[in-house]
Amino acid sequence: MSSSDMMTITVIGSGLIGRSWAMVFVSGGYSVKIYDNQPGESAKAVAAIGKQLEELQEAKMLRGQLTATQQLALLSGHDELAEALQSAFFVQESVFEQLEVKQSVFRDIERLVGDDVILSSSTSCLVPSKVFSTVQHRSRCLVSHPVNPPYYVKLVELVPHPETAAAVMDTAHSLMTEVGQAPVRLTKEIDGFALNRVQAAIIAESWRLVQDGVISVKDIDLVMSEGLGMRYAFIGPMETMHLNAPAGLEDYMQRYGGGIRRMLTSFGPVPDFSGTEGAQRIVDEMCQLIPPERQHLSARVERRDELLMGLAKLKKEHGAQE
Repeated sequence: MSSSDMMTITVIGSGLIGRSWAMVFVSGGYSVKIYDNQPGESAKAVAAIGKQLEELQEAKMLRGQLTATQQLALLSGHDELAEALQSAFFVQESVFEQLEVKQSVFRDIERLVGDDVILSSSTSCLVPSKVFSTVQHRSRCLVSHPVNPPYYVKLVELVPHPETAAAVMDTAHSLMTEVGQAPVRLTKEIDGFALNRVQAAIIAESWRLVQDGVISVKDIDLVMSEGLGMRYAFIGPMETMHLNAPAGLEDYMQRYGGGIRRMLTSFGPVPDFSGTEGAQRIVDEMCQLIPPERQHLSARVERRDELLMGLAKLKKEHGAQE
């Protein structure tokens, strides 16, 4: 496949993640076809994306070198899968997080595309060996796991199937970098990938600390947003340790490794996140801070996205990935 043929990407699914991927890809100048098996849904997605692009342009947060009008012109909606897949070199699946649904989608896709078309899944928790178990040519398959919302949070985890070709990983990495994402490569599949495993560790200890009466829901969130998160927005845990001792990481571990091991041995068991009195207390405390009704949650999501937009702009200005 020549470079001139590698300009069309198909996004399967027109929900939040599918729309976000479409916006990311058109920002890089790619022609994007959105497919949804529900008639009319892809057209609605295109219209909604057009409105979002205009709003981003007004806020001076539109990604890429093209105008909102130019980016929208690269986007089309399709109700027929064969039509949506025509000319695509890369397919990004973004349907429901149900294994059987994803397997069925990839079976249908494989019947309609050539062997050199890359098949990528947005799954957040299903390992590639399961997602692509019914695909015949698995060397062109991988997971490209975004972080919600992908337009503002640029990390993408690239997770290979055991049979994924190195060239496929290279192409995916180059594509994600070109469209402004921040791809990381996992060398093998593992339950939860990297991001969700780190997130799960934070969730579990935060939950235990609140459940054990050590700290409140409000304050454990402040531990992250006003503490660890301030550093981790620009540098990760490894570099943080490397910078927090006079002679770097080895020096840090010689000084603090024993204390870290002691704390780790004191961590409790995996908590019950529902169905217990303690779990319900945590839920109630959170709901007192932010009521669970849709209007309250939607307002906080909008605020979150505005803050992430500002942070993304700041990181771009300061070259945070250097």
